[in-house]
Amino acid sequence: MPYVNIKVTREGVTREQKAALIAGVTGLLVRILDKDPATTHVVIDEVDPDNWGLGGLSVPEHRARRAA
Repeated sequence: MPYVNIKVTREGVTREQKAALIAGVTGLLVRILDKDPATTHVVIDEVDPDNWGLGGLSVPEHRARRAA
């Protein structure tokens, strides 16, 4: 029973994109590891960019520094 957790920033990921991720990851586990898709769990967590850190900075701060 594989469990995959995908975390993305909450910035306009569409329902269609999420469905494609779920189908794609499930298909990958079926093809590579011969897992049963009926018991494969894929969870997508959307995280507010202010709650995601990179290099000691929040995502918005990191992006602002890169843009400067």
